[in-house]
Amino acid sequence: MDGTTKQIDKTAPIFIDQLHKQYRGKKRKTVNALKGISLTVAPGEVFGFLGPNGAGKSTTIKSLLGLIRPTSGVVKLFGQAANTAKSRTRVGYLPENPAFYDFLSAREYLQFVGRSFGMAVDDIRHQSQKVLSLLGLEDAANRPIRGYSKGMVQRLGIAQTMLHDPDLYILDEPLSGLDPLGRTLVKDLILDLKNRGKTVFFSTHVTADAERVCDRIGVIIDGVLHPEQVVSELLRDGVDGYFCRVVGGDQNLLKRFSAVSGSGDVYEVFVPHADYNTFAAELLASGGLFDLVEPRRRDIEDYFLALVEKFKGS
Repeated sequence: MDGTTKQIDKTAPIFIDQLHKQYRGKKRKTVNALKGISLTVAPGEVFGFLGPNGAGKSTTIKSLLGLIRPTSGVVKLFGQAANTAKSRTRVGYLPENPAFYDFLSAREYLQFVGRSFGMAVDDIRHQSQKVLSLLGLEDAANRPIRGYSKGMVQRLGIAQTMLHDPDLYILDEPLSGLDPLGRTLVKDLILDLKNRGKTVFFSTHVTADAERVCDRIGVIIDGVLHPEQVVSELLRDGVDGYFCRVVGGDQNLLKRFSAVSGSGDVYEVFVPHADYNTFAAELLASGGLFDLVEPRRRDIEDYFLALVEKFKGS
């Protein structure tokens, strides 16, 4: 992104190099689901994987977890080939549509998960109570999962990713099916994981979610991953102007910027980023004052939609 050569860390939590995936579609037509994706996600980073439906997000995640075999390319977790069981011991995974043994209760299911990871009985008991509490499932912990709402099933899916305290979380649409309280809870959990040094890789098509919690984002469109962006830089560089509420000032200056008159000497005006310093200096010199200044910025949604529009059908 900055033109400098970056050292590639093949022992990073996620390392992907030139990942391709082809399969046979309808009428035996070859479908190129992934077209040479390369990506490294660093320890302690929250990476948002954005893209429209069918762009290749879930195919990438399934390749990361060894659930499907890539046509070509390298996929590693913590420096180990992703198609080995050992590589996944430090990973917590949430599929896009989690499904469980619905005759079990949440507590029983977590016991099953804990045993699968070789956890001690006391650790399973302690961690189960902890994650059930964090996800707001304590009151339903002993009820059969078949009676859970979609949001409760999603919370349980997140709880089971946290049970063995992994170093890497791979989450496919983790906020799907959650109400506003649940969405806020999960986003806060992701930020807490980051603060604890965990790595989080999650796919989403809801750009506002990525904007709040991600360090970097990558957008995949039609199997092609476009250059990753640092969220803070994207938001900072995306300021294209300022909405200003001013009091008084030179009338000719205000007319030049098409100011809209409010009550009394109050005016509202949009000032392009390139003109702001000049406008501010002339306003203050003419005796005007700023009452409010708010930046108008291009957010992640604007960036995402512009990319999709640019490459749609290309």
